[in-house]
Amino acid sequence: MSGTLNKVMLIGYLGDDVKMHYFDGGNCIGRFSLATNEVYINKTTNEKISSTEWHNLVVRNKAAEICEKHLSKGDKIYIEGRIKSRQWQSDDGSTKYTTEIQVTEFTFLTTKKNTENNKQIQSSEPTKNTNFDTQNNDLPINDLPF
Repeated sequence: MSGTLNKVMLIGYLGDDVKMHYFDGGNCIGRFSLATNEVYINKTTNEKISSTEWHNLVVRNKAAEICEKHLSKGDKIYIEGRIKSRQWQSDDGSTKYTTEIQVTEFTFLTTKKNTENNKQIQSSEPTKNTNFDTQNNDLPINDLPF
């Protein structure tokens, strides 16, 4: 096999709200951190160990706007993307490095914003009448339409 593959799939929780950055020409990126957890049992002590890994995620343009609109800290999301490392010069002249996940696909699993909106919609809806009037009193009760 001569090809290579750079693919990441994660399910985790947002560590903060999506931070948007806008550029000339109308392009934008959204950045947020994602926490994934691993839980295992230490075989020698039978102790339950939990460790959290933090991932820096980047979404672009329309996808970034969708994420900003619907996601907030604590929401659960599934993402697919690729790993990308980059470097830059800081103000003090030192070279900084970071590794990010460039998101290509995502699915919202739980969102607080949608849950809050649904609760508001449900509470503003009038209660529905569940008493059904039988208008065809002349039909026998066991008469099925099929």
